[in-house]
Amino acid sequence: MRKLLIAVLFTSLSAFSQESPKEEDFYKIITPPVPEGLLLEVGGLCTLPNGALAIATRRGDVFLIDNPTARVPVFKKFASGLHEILGLTYENGSLICAQRGELTKLTDTNGDSQADEYETLHAWDVSGHYHEYSFGPKIADDGSYFVSGNVAFGDQEWWRGESRTKTRGTIFKIHKDGSYEPWAAGMRSPAGLGYIDGKLFYSDNQGDWMGSGGIWHIEKGSFVGHPASLKWSGTEIKITESEFYKERDIKQVKNAQGNFIKPENEEKDKVQTLADLKTKYPAVQTPAVWLPHGILGISNSEIIADKSNGKFGPFNGQILIGDQGQSKIMRVFLEEINGKLQGAAWDFRAGFQSGVMRLSQTKDGSIFIGETNRGWGSAGDANQGLQRLAWNGKMPFEMVSCEAQSDGFLIKFTLPIDKISASLLKSYTVKSFIYKHHAAYGSPPIENQTLKLNSVEIAEDGLSIKLKINGLRANFIHELDLGGIRSASQSWSLLHTKVFYTLNSIPGSTKTLDNSKVFNFNSPGKTTVLPEKPKTTSIVNAKPLLQKHTCLACHAEDKKVVGPSFKEIAKRNYTPERIVALIYKPEPSNWPTYATPMAAMPQVPKADALLIAKYINALK
Repeated sequence: MRKLLIAVLFTSLSAFSQESPKEEDFYKIITPPVPEGLLLEVGGLCTLPNGALAIATRRGDVFLIDNPTARVPVFKKFASGLHEILGLTYENGSLICAQRGELTKLTDTNGDSQADEYETLHAWDVSGHYHEYSFGPKIADDGSYFVSGNVAFGDQEWWRGESRTKTRGTIFKIHKDGSYEPWAAGMRSPAGLGYIDGKLFYSDNQGDWMGSGGIWHIEKGSFVGHPASLKWSGTEIKITESEFYKERDIKQVKNAQGNFIKPENEEKDKVQTLADLKTKYPAVQTPAVWLPHGILGISNSEIIADKSNGKFGPFNGQILIGDQGQSKIMRVFLEEINGKLQGAAWDFRAGFQSGVMRLSQTKDGSIFIGETNRGWGSAGDANQGLQRLAWNGKMPFEMVSCEAQSDGFLIKFTLPIDKISASLLKSYTVKSFIYKHHAAYGSPPIENQTLKLNSVEIAEDGLSIKLKINGLRANFIHELDLGGIRSASQSWSLLHTKVFYTLNSIPGSTKTLDNSKVFNFNSPGKTTVLPEKPKTTSIVNAKPLLQKHTCLACHAEDKKVVGPSFKEIAKRNYTPERIVALIYKPEPSNWPTYATPMAAMPQVPKADALLIAKYINALK
C-alpha cells in the first residue's frame, strides 16, 4: 500500500511538471485581409442584423464589411468626412455614431450601400482641446442614447483633468427629440460604455483621482470620483464642487518660479479612498469591479457581454472588456450582494496586434476586435487593425465564477480539479488591497494584507471549491492565486491562476457544497518536491516576469513603445539596484522626450525587480 501511494504521488508530481496549454490553444486570433493602403484605426464597431460588420475610424470614415468571417471579406465605404468617430451602433436601418462634437445619424436612403443622409441628432460644445474625445452611443431601453465625454487637460498642469464644457467628464443622454439630459459625473477617460440587460456600465482608466481602472455600474446621479465635471453639476448630482474640495486636497502647489508642481504619491499623506467618500455622500459610486492597473489592463475600453449561448466557450453571460494599452481582453463575473453589484475579474486573451478599442460579437459567437494605437502606445507591433477572436471548441481549465460568501469565496471550474492538489492550503495565496483617492496620477496598491486560509471545501464532482478565509474586508480588492491546483484528467494548471474580486459588500449567509469534504492541512504526508529550474536572465526566461508585471505594455526589447526600449535603458549603465529603485519610484526627467511618465510600480517583488534589472543589463 505504501509503495502504491508513493507511486501515485510521484506520478502526480511528474504530471504537474508538464507544460500546461496557453490562451492560444483555445482562443484563436484571426486577422482578416484588409484592402491595401487602408488604415482603419478603429473607433467604432457593430454587427448588423444581416451579419455584416460596420466599422468607424478615427479618421472619419465608416465602412461596411460583407461576409466578415469569410476568407476574403468585401469592404465598402459607407460614409466619410466625419470627425474622429469613437463609437458606433445600429438602429432601424441607420448607423448612429459619436463624433467629437455631435451625435450623428447616417442613413442609406436609396439602397446603394452608401450613406446619403447625415443627420445631427445633437451637437455639444467643445473647447478644441485634443483630449476631448466623445464615446458612444449605447441605446437605452427608452430609445435614448448614452454618450460619454473625456476631460481635457490643463495647459500648464498637463496632468490635471479639466472640464472646459459641460459634457466633459460626464455621461449624458440624448433623447429622441434631440434634447440633452445630464446623467452622471466624475468621469476622467470614459472610453468604454456598455448597456447590458438594462444596466449602464462604463470603464475608466488610471489617472488623476483614478487610482486604477475599473468597471462602474452607472445610475442617474452617480458621481464616480473625478471632480472636474462638478463645476457644471446641477441638482442631479448630490455632491457639489465645494463639498468635494472640503474632503480632498487638490494639491495645487507652485514652486519658487511660480510654476505648478505635479502632485506625486506621498506615503505621509492621509489615506483616503473612494469608499470613504461614499460614506458621507451616497451619490458616490465605487467600481463594481476594480481592474488592477498594470495587471488587468492600463487603458480599459469597450464593455460587452458574451451572448453566444456557448458558441464562444463556457462563459455565457459574462462581461468581456478590452484594453487599449496592453492589447488584450479581460473577463468579468458579476453578482449582486445586498443590493450592490460586485464581482471577479480575470485575464482572458492577450496578443492582439494593436490596442483593443472596440468589441462586437457576431452570430457565430466569435468577436471582432477594432484596434488603434493612436500614438498612445500599445503592446503589439501595429498602429491599428481589425482582428477576430474565435473559440476552437476545446475546453480550457479555468475558473468559471468566483462568488462571495460570508466567510470566503465559492469558485466553480470548467473541468474537474485534482483533489489532492486542491486539498492543500499551500496551493493558494489570498491577499487584499485597495487604492488611494487623490489628486496624484494613479495609486500604488495600499493597505496590503495577506489573509489566512482556514480550510478548503471540495465538492464531490470536483467542479467547485469553497475557500474559508479570515479577515475579509468590505470595499477591498481580494486577490486569490490558485497556482497550486491542477485539473483531474490532464494535470493542467489553470489557464489563469489569479482572480481579483472586488468585495463591495460581504454576504450575510454562506453556502455548503453538496457531498463535499473539508481540508485544512498543508501536506498529505511526506512527498518528494521536484527541484525548481534555475532562473536565468535570458529574454526567454525574463518574458514571463515582464508579462506578469506589465512591463511589456510600455516597453519592448529593441524598439520604442510608450517608453524607451530595454536596450536603450541598458545603454544608461544603471546598476541593478538603481534600476530597481527606478521601478519603484520613476524619474521622468531621465527621459524628457517621452510624453507619458512611467507610473510607480511598488507592487513588484524585489526579487523579480532584480531579475528584470539583470535582464536589462544583459542587453548591453
